[in-house]
Amino acid sequence: MATIHDVALMAGVSVTTVSRVLNNRGYISETTRSKVYDAMSELNYQPNELARSLLRKQSNLLGLIIPDVSHPFFAKLAERIEYYADQKGYKILLCNSQMNPAKERDYIDMLKRSRVDGIMMGSHTLDIGEYRNLHSRLVTFDRKISEDIPYLSSDNYRGGKLATELLISKGCRKIAHICGSLELDMLSQRRTDAFLDAVRKAGVEYLIVQTEMNVFDEERYRGLLQSVLEAHPDIDGIFATSDVIAAYALKECIRTGRGVPADVRIVGYDDVSAARWVTPELTTIRQPMDGFGREAVRLLQMQIEGQPVSNQNELSVELVERGTT
Repeated sequence: MATIHDVALMAGVSVTTVSRVLNNRGYISETTRSKVYDAMSELNYQPNELARSLLRKQSNLLGLIIPDVSHPFFAKLAERIEYYADQKGYKILLCNSQMNPAKERDYIDMLKRSRVDGIMMGSHTLDIGEYRNLHSRLVTFDRKISEDIPYLSSDNYRGGKLATELLISKGCRKIAHICGSLELDMLSQRRTDAFLDAVRKAGVEYLIVQTEMNVFDEERYRGLLQSVLEAHPDIDGIFATSDVIAAYALKECIRTGRGVPADVRIVGYDDVSAARWVTPELTTIRQPMDGFGREAVRLLQMQIEGQPVSNQNELSVELVERGTT
């Protein structure tokens, strides 16, 4: 395997000059730079990235921890983050916690050993104190951990309000709200707050159904929706806090002979691509996925550069009405 000394010998320059070319430090003539790159190419020389990161005190690596990479929302989030990270010269280390605290803790330790420049947290199974003690540049999604750690979320309250008020305006008189576990203390619970405010103001009958702590276990959604519809056959509106749950609600309504939207109207959340794959297409609340990716990278880069950042970062949402309402 070729070494930096081999590159220097072939290029006819010093090892120091090769190092300066690799790290883009100091003035190097284009002729010298070309000689070094030609030698590297001919020798198939691969620089030691860890050593280089130690030298320049920056790895150009960002960590992203999400609960389930197969979930449409987090798959799209990861894709947008990777896109904007690449635009800024960063690579992403993607970690799939599967809502397992031990895995999440192990991934955090791995990212710190890898000397990543910052971590984006989309999985939050650990105690808040553990995040506060990370001593790493950090951005969290949909969870406010402390006053000095930046978080990124959409306007969850407005999203819940738009969804619920649409169902009420369509004449729904008994609305089921299917949400994640409220024990997780997430900012997304503001959707539930808005739901309660809207139905109580309108005097509409309602029920709230929480999924289990593992809100990404899609196989359990069918049984959950089946139980809800059997126990409450007079439900005429469903507000689900993800498009995946809304799709299962649609499927279960059709299976039991309920017309959508004739008998039951359904609103989802996120506007993942799958919302348009079902029939009828899902009415949903669109989260700004592109904005999430752009802002997550921007907030970390500002911290890396030592710039002050806003700790509260909330993006707008949009109601997208389709066939289920």
